[in-house]
Amino acid sequence: MNNQIKKINLYHSLIFFLFCNIFSVTIFKLSNLNISTLFCLLLILIIGVSHGALDHIKGKKLLTILNIKKFYIFYLIYILISLSVILIWTIVPSITLIIFLTVASFHFGKEDTYFLINKSSNLTSILYFFRGLLVIISPLYFNFDETVVIFKMLLINNEQFYSSLSFIENFKIIEIAIGLSALSSITLFLIEFNFKKFVIFLDFFSIIILNYYLSPLVAFTVYFCFLHSIRHIISLAIEIDNTNLKNGFKLFVKKAFPLTVLTAIFCLVGLYFLNNVYELNSAILKIIFIGLASLTFPHILLEYFLEKNEK
Repeated sequence: MNNQIKKINLYHSLIFFLFCNIFSVTIFKLSNLNISTLFCLLLILIIGVSHGALDHIKGKKLLTILNIKKFYIFYLIYILISLSVILIWTIVPSITLIIFLTVASFHFGKEDTYFLINKSSNLTSILYFFRGLLVIISPLYFNFDETVVIFKMLLINNEQFYSSLSFIENFKIIEIAIGLSALSSITLFLIEFNFKKFVIFLDFFSIIILNYYLSPLVAFTVYFCFLHSIRHIISLAIEIDNTNLKNGFKLFVKKAFPLTVLTAIFCLVGLYFLNNVYELNSAILKIIFIGLASLTFPHILLEYFLEKNEK
């Protein structure tokens, strides 16, 4: 099954790389064509959110391993963690953002690469972090001012935070981080070399191309929906039916549909209320990033505890 995932993801990365080149250059040339924040939100709600919409099934699996029969406990803990993240963000947004970006870097790096690595270790975890850091650091390198504007819309009004960003920019720390990300990609590629590992370089340059030509929000949306989420969905579809990928996708859609719709409804209701207080673009950005943070933390914790207990 692992070879099947590697092969499919290689084709997926190649298609995504070609798509990034064509799409990015087209949007760049048609500079008057503005992709709205609302369209980005809809893509994330439809495709991005769905890749975690089987967490209730994984939660049931974890509770079974732990011999806990009261399944409502999973929903209760999951929702409490999500609400806690939103609450903490409103109280200490700068610290929460930094923690979220750190956790997201590791999550992106691992989820986009783990199927290529047979053995896990502390070294591979560090390499995953630096590989995923590219997603976070590229917007700052190519569109520093636009990225700072997004941070400000996420309730980040801490002058010390922005002084730190200026320090990072002035002392070329962003360039060093991109260099470390490139080095981690090369190292992961060389560990147990396999042709299918060219996925790593295709993904690396796709992220660079997206952030070079597109705005930070659009670049992130394309990456998150069409690379990260689709890749996760592929692995879930194969997990559901490893003999028929098409059937696996159909079953995945059926299983993921209820929670995806429910999450989308909550987000749109939240957007309605936020739009009464904030300008529409600002409200959408809060829904996207604070909402993703509130879903990412319980999602990652679930993956961690499930993996640990299965071992």
